[in-house]
Amino acid sequence: MKVLVIGGGAREHALCRSLSLDPDVTALHCAPGNAGIAEVAEVHEVDALDGGAVADLAARLAADLVVVGPEAPLVAGVADAVRARGIPVFGPSAQAARLEGSKAFAKDVMAAAGVPTARSYVCTTPEEADAALDAFGAPYVVKDDGLAAGKGVVVTGDADAARAHARACDRVVIEEFLDGPEVSLFAVTDGETVVPLQPAQDFKRAHDGDQGPNTGGMGAYSPLPWADPQLVDEVLRTVLQPTVDEMRRRGTPFSGLLYAGLAITSRGIRVIEFNARFGDPETQVVLARLRTPLAGLLHAAATGTLAAHPPLRWSDGAAVTVVIAARDYPAAPRTGDPIGGLDAVAAQDAPDAYVLHAGTRRDASGAVLSAGGRVLSVTATGADLATARERAYRAVGRITLDGSQHRTDIAAKAAADA
Repeated sequence: MKVLVIGGGAREHALCRSLSLDPDVTALHCAPGNAGIAEVAEVHEVDALDGGAVADLAARLAADLVVVGPEAPLVAGVADAVRARGIPVFGPSAQAARLEGSKAFAKDVMAAAGVPTARSYVCTTPEEADAALDAFGAPYVVKDDGLAAGKGVVVTGDADAARAHARACDRVVIEEFLDGPEVSLFAVTDGETVVPLQPAQDFKRAHDGDQGPNTGGMGAYSPLPWADPQLVDEVLRTVLQPTVDEMRRRGTPFSGLLYAGLAITSRGIRVIEFNARFGDPETQVVLARLRTPLAGLLHAAATGTLAAHPPLRWSDGAAVTVVIAARDYPAAPRTGDPIGGLDAVAAQDAPDAYVLHAGTRRDASGAVLSAGGRVLSVTATGADLATARERAYRAVGRITLDGSQHRTDIAAKAAADA
């Protein structure tokens, strides 16, 4: 099977790494890729938001499967353009990707499907936003209705900060604060059958102890030893399947990866948000534990044959990923700094720990430089969370990047309590 992955972040590197280990994959391509992806896939230049260009590339490569990684190309209709050329594609249509592209739309779908979520108001004027903030009170939860690269949500006890964020957005969803731990659960679907993956937990705040600004994610771990063993079955029954059924009822079936961000509240499970693609950094740990070959699973979803796919197989162990971010991330990340220690991790920590590239590039001499806010994800596996965590941080310690930052508490509490 010839596979083309669209994107160039750590999520796509994780996908490419898993696909490269699949014996059914005979050729692996990625566009636009990054410095790390180029080590496991043939990289091509393409505008990932240009559906015609992506479809042309897929046709030229005679791809048997196209996997669209990031949310922006999905919302822009790239999957539609590829699908129109008769090429199987893993990723929802632009209409279905509105589950992530518009939080107001997602709320409407959840209401119609009876999916439990936070009470909310959709606001388009400062007056409406002020009234909603007053109705719910602190802590305030203000979400930009559109795509915001994982940084469109403000959760704060400061009313002025909440109002400022609301005014900076054309349209916002203001909702009640949900108590309890958060869980990320992915599901692969072909629009009818829904196959949940293993849950993970990520860490959105920039600094230890869940302090600092919201980010795209600073680390993750899986499995969740503290979670109810029935969690996945309950979410499949009350959230994932009803949502997929409702999208199909509307004439816009959702096929691809449905991501449910959940809060385990004192009143039960509540959906925080939906994403229309694999999440970063949770993908890194979920795929590290998946033993079922990835290409066949994604192809089954893309071709409507998921019901016939064998049950998924998982490692009994654990996985932890730690994100290394650039200096001054997320406000104004510095780029262009050389990265060292990558060869040392490959030589001394593999296969138990490895580096997935996100914001990187190579200069003319071949040196790897930082090229984004979240630069690398260091992922490790082990028999348990404590072992995986120790291996991940040992590998992190070998990486050099001037001014870089990372959290030191990823999976710490879960490992200590396990």
